[in-house]
Amino acid sequence: MKTKIFFSVALTATLLLSSCGKKSSGGLPAFADNEYPVETVQAQNSVMQTTYPATLKGIQDVEIRPKVSGFITKVNVREGQTVGAGQVLFVLDNETYQAAVRQAQAAVNTAQANLNTAKLTYDNSKQLFDKKIIGDFQLQSAQNSYTSAQAALSQAKASLASAKETLSFCYVKSPASGVIGELPFKTGALVSASSAEPLTTVSNISTIEAYFSMTEKDVLSMSKAAGSVQQAIASMPVVKLQLADGSIYNHPGKVTKVSGVIDATTGSIQMIAQFSNPEKLLKSGGSGSVVIPTENNGAIVVPMSATVEVQNKIFVYVLGKDNKVKYTEVKVDPQNDGTNYVVTSGLKVGDRYVTNGLTKLSDGMEIKAITKAQYEKKIQEAQELGKANGNANDFIKAMKK
Repeated sequence: MKTKIFFSVALTATLLLSSCGKKSSGGLPAFADNEYPVETVQAQNSVMQTTYPATLKGIQDVEIRPKVSGFITKVNVREGQTVGAGQVLFVLDNETYQAAVRQAQAAVNTAQANLNTAKLTYDNSKQLFDKKIIGDFQLQSAQNSYTSAQAALSQAKASLASAKETLSFCYVKSPASGVIGELPFKTGALVSASSAEPLTTVSNISTIEAYFSMTEKDVLSMSKAAGSVQQAIASMPVVKLQLADGSIYNHPGKVTKVSGVIDATTGSIQMIAQFSNPEKLLKSGGSGSVVIPTENNGAIVVPMSATVEVQNKIFVYVLGKDNKVKYTEVKVDPQNDGTNYVVTSGLKVGDRYVTNGLTKLSDGMEIKAITKAQYEKKIQEAQELGKANGNANDFIKAMKK
């Protein structure tokens, strides 16, 4: 019994091995040992997309802080509410400040009365002086008293204005239109101008600014090509925003600002792209990625799967006229779409390179070139053969490497 089983397994293995170099008895061709798919380099237009992690902020984020100390007696807003400029957000206990206003008003009334008396005295002194009843000294004294009374009234009015302004600080208003952020303080809390945490934040999110960083090298390269940083920013294409869930925001944006300072720690420069936010979908403090497209006309594009990376260098196997492959280093654009490279040097139009089976190649190895269509056909036929024999999965994976 064991002898029969061994003979059956050996026969199956023999049939599979024989199918690797020639047609099987079922008529299904397989790969020869030196057959590799080869592509010819052609110039084409390509659009690469580079993503940069970004932090989102409203076009205006204003921290709301009280100017005076007091207990919060009323909170007029809720988190996420849209408010207008000048709208009262919080009311602080203001009894003390109202009393100060009343006291200042009384001082104004007293000063006004004193001024009226001083004016009557001065007018009467002028009449007496004209009749030569009193001398210059008495007239000048009356005039000085009148001038002092005027100054006292002005001072009292200034104190009243200051008291009213201080009272107005008890009604904390929004300096700008926007959306209310977190409300850490509730009714009854004691707050002051020196509190570390603001009462809330009002964010104007009609337009969102996405803050991201580019390397100094990339910004310098763009600036040289455009003539200046400002011209480089103006000539940048429309950008997209990839949200935290991976979806693309439905409003395009534009890079509008660039920092004039390089971060010495990271060697990067901060950029700002603005996105319209009419639906209020984007929130200040959110995150995402700015997607910048780069269009290359007449570019040489090579799939990443057809390259080998060794010590930060990228190589391809170029097929010569003698049908021998040469292990060739290529330079690529650092911006890529995650699937293809744009080759800047090392390959030219008309060159042929191997696309699959790179792990089995070596420099100077002679191969037989087949087309992509032939390669895919052989893969399909090999899969069908594998289904028939039930043990060709590893063989298929090896052929694709």
